[in-house]
Amino acid sequence: MTQKPELISQKSIFDGHIVKVKVDTLALANGNRVEREIVEKSNAVVMVPIDNDDNVLLVRQWRHPADQALLEAPAGTVEGDESADDCAQRELQEEIGYASRNLRTLGGFWTTPGFCDEFMYVYLARDLVESKLPEDDDEEIQVERIPLSRIPQLIRLGEIIDAKTIAALLMSIHLFS
Repeated sequence: MTQKPELISQKSIFDGHIVKVKVDTLALANGNRVEREIVEKSNAVVMVPIDNDDNVLLVRQWRHPADQALLEAPAGTVEGDESADDCAQRELQEEIGYASRNLRTLGGFWTTPGFCDEFMYVYLARDLVESKLPEDDDEEIQVERIPLSRIPQLIRLGEIIDAKTIAALLMSIHLFS
């Protein structure tokens, strides 16, 4: 069994609006000392909203690090002491203009555990009702309705290339096959 390394020291490198970066020095069981750069980020949610016509409501938005507009499931960061459930409802309303009367947790995953501590909760959102909250000032989002039956093809063809979206869709699509 892999043994947990001993934390020797931590050094804060960057404290930004969205992320913090630190360097941890660890002592491994074999006696070696190693440094690990860690991106600290609040936990997040990703939702797969499906309307009564079996369309998945995805969002297209520009992602500067990817230098392209990506087709994604609605998602967002848990704020302060907000619960993941409350965050999921808020993000649905901000990004697609709907709330869900049937929000179901499907589990979750570590987004990039090699260097980041962000955990993402996955939700299936059914029984959608119109309920719009103002969009975030830093987002320009276009909502696209995609037939559920087309999702596997869009993943295979590289039309959906966002990892959280692929994971969330694959976690929920089996519920409809």
